[in-house]
Amino acid sequence: MKGEGPESDIVISSRIRIARNLCTHPFPMLATNQQSLEVLDQVKEMYNESELNNIGQFELLVLNELSELEKRVLVEKHLISPGLANESRNGAVLLSENESLSIMVNEEDHFRIQCLYPGFQLGTTWEMANRVDDIFEHHLDYAFDEKKGYLTSCPTNVGTGIRASVMMHLPALVLTQQMNRILTAITQVGLAVRGIYGEGSEATGNIFQVSNQITLGQSEQEIIDNLHSVAKQIIDHERAAREKLMQDSKTRIIDRVKRSYGILKHAAIMDSKEAAQRLSDIRLGIDLSIINDVNTNTMNELMVMTQPGFLQQHFKTKLSPDDRDLCRAQLIREKLNEGA
Repeated sequence: MKGEGPESDIVISSRIRIARNLCTHPFPMLATNQQSLEVLDQVKEMYNESELNNIGQFELLVLNELSELEKRVLVEKHLISPGLANESRNGAVLLSENESLSIMVNEEDHFRIQCLYPGFQLGTTWEMANRVDDIFEHHLDYAFDEKKGYLTSCPTNVGTGIRASVMMHLPALVLTQQMNRILTAITQVGLAVRGIYGEGSEATGNIFQVSNQITLGQSEQEIIDNLHSVAKQIIDHERAAREKLMQDSKTRIIDRVKRSYGILKHAAIMDSKEAAQRLSDIRLGIDLSIINDVNTNTMNELMVMTQPGFLQQHFKTKLSPDDRDLCRAQLIREKLNEGA
């Protein structure tokens, strides 16, 4: 949320997720309660490994020991998947102190090692995720086939088991109506575009997640290089679209940004969809130097803090949908006035 890292005006975060399974136990969807407990026990042993502790301090969170609200906040912060929060048997997450590393246990696969860094840092993100994977593989017997590679619950993850993704803020491409053309081109080179929470989610607030679809037949480095190359082209297109907007429609863009800024600073009620769109407008305004009294960090914080679970945690009470809209508007007003 600090908004640091290369190309952070467009790329919000870089993520690598590695799916791995044990050869000694059935995959989670077929595992008994006892078998999934045994997988969890192996992670508890890993938790104390000095090699892992050399990377940093970790905390093991067992999902059935958390409240529904605590689980929802972990989803909203992209530290666990909705599937792990809602459906997992003996699910857990091993979480680093700075939350850049999260290792999901007993989700769709036995382990999903995720590394999440700010900005456009796919190479650095991969190095850290690979380091953790090597530590796990040194102590555990992975399900691996010489021809197919790493075996996973979902056939689309077989091979490297890697999902690499970048989360991008692309308002100018949307406003200049170039996004559909670019989405078509992206899918033709083996990449997928999803919303902020991955598969099945809507791209609200002009935020898109671009990731690889192919995990079999390519090396890890080839997958990452391909995504890096395409993401760089998208960044260039977004920058060009921003320049075009300021050349051709400067007054309209300034008006749009300042209207959203005024509404967010004074609105008494704000639903999540409108909040996402208007926060996107302000973020664009910051990047185009239309707004100078708010920083990108505040926008990144509000992206997370205005989600339903985080709101209820922040206000320390259960909120109805109507109450959330009131509290969301209040929180936004407070944060924007802090930055003023």
